[in-house]
Amino acid sequence: MEKNKKKSEFSKYPAGDKTILIIGYTILGLFIAAIIVPMVYIILSSFIDPITLQNKGLTFDFSKWTLTAYERVLENSQIWVGFKNALLYSVLFTAISVVVTLLAAYPMSRPDFKGKGFFNVIFVITMFFGGGLIPTYLLISNLGMLDTIWAILIPGAFSVWNMIIARTYYTGIPRDLQEAAEIDGANEMVYFFKILLPVCTPIIATISMWQFVGMWNSYFDAMIYLNSASKQPLQLVLRSILIQNQPEPGMVSDMQSTAERAQLAELLKYATIIISSIPLMILYPFFQKYFDNGIMAGAVKG
Repeated sequence: MEKNKKKSEFSKYPAGDKTILIIGYTILGLFIAAIIVPMVYIILSSFIDPITLQNKGLTFDFSKWTLTAYERVLENSQIWVGFKNALLYSVLFTAISVVVTLLAAYPMSRPDFKGKGFFNVIFVITMFFGGGLIPTYLLISNLGMLDTIWAILIPGAFSVWNMIIARTYYTGIPRDLQEAAEIDGANEMVYFFKILLPVCTPIIATISMWQFVGMWNSYFDAMIYLNSASKQPLQLVLRSILIQNQPEPGMVSDMQSTAERAQLAELLKYATIIISSIPLMILYPFFQKYFDNGIMAGAVKG
């Protein structure tokens, strides 16, 4: 019955609209397939014996499946150190970034804020121009933050884009809310922390998700600024594991060893992708409803 109802509704559209809908759904289906197919391939490939995968491709003959890649990855104690560091960095970075972003966005959303135009120009300029890697490295070094957690947390804590999204969300909140708070005797601090922030849950969750994912997937800053193995995040540890299992120069004469290391490296590549993605796959469903609301609020009100 429902199928017939949907069919009848589709039949009501003009021929041109039907064509556009069919094309749109086809393109959407191709996008979904482009996301799902590689994910399924990676998951299956992480369990298949590397020789079988190389010669025959994917197979559902479970006798050819193996947990070697996961055993090799999880046996490495540095993996667990990386997990702990990545979680610590991601949580702290998210907290710092969200606090700084929300505080910066509030005055920029106030129409009576003097200098708003000047600061807006300064913020936008930083979105297009940066100091470069070498000056940034020298600055971090002169501040004594090399090989410390602060080299990972501080430089990228403020995102101008996130500030603009939060500012847009603030401007969409009715002015009557602040006027009512002022009548009740609330000052700016009380209004911001006790009245404004509780109604900003969608945008806070959205920014938190963005920053957490960004820090979790980041490895470049850690590679540049951190020297101690005990401070490396997960992504940098996994990168090191992959590099260590690649064929090394001077091993060309030992063809069997080279082939085995290349096959194991291919298998490890898929396993490491799965391991590093698990926390994000667990986290995203809890933020999805806020994420959608935050994105739509910024799109409509902006």
